[in-house]
Amino acid sequence: MQMLYNSDSYVVVRFDLPSGDVEAGEPGEPSEQASGRGGYEIVDKFARKEIFIQGVLAQSFQDGVKALIENDPTEEAMDAFIAPYCELMQTPLVMH
Repeated sequence: MQMLYNSDSYVVVRFDLPSGDVEAGEPGEPSEQASGRGGYEIVDKFARKEIFIQGVLAQSFQDGVKALIENDPTEEAMDAFIAPYCELMQTPLVMH
């Protein structure tokens, strides 16, 4: 789990999960080929909702963030990029 972005409006956390096929390397440590699963959790702080994206949607999100970062974006630009993903959010944020 790695926090990638935290603004007044949003939090983005990346989750890398091993696929279960542990290959050569340290015992219990997955190789790069084995770490193909995971995704991004995006939290809208104001709406108090979140979404976990993975697969093709997560890859599209990652590609968009990489392109945005190349232009040294402002917080407003990052928030504007994240905003369309909020339309997909249906899960209310619950604190434990």
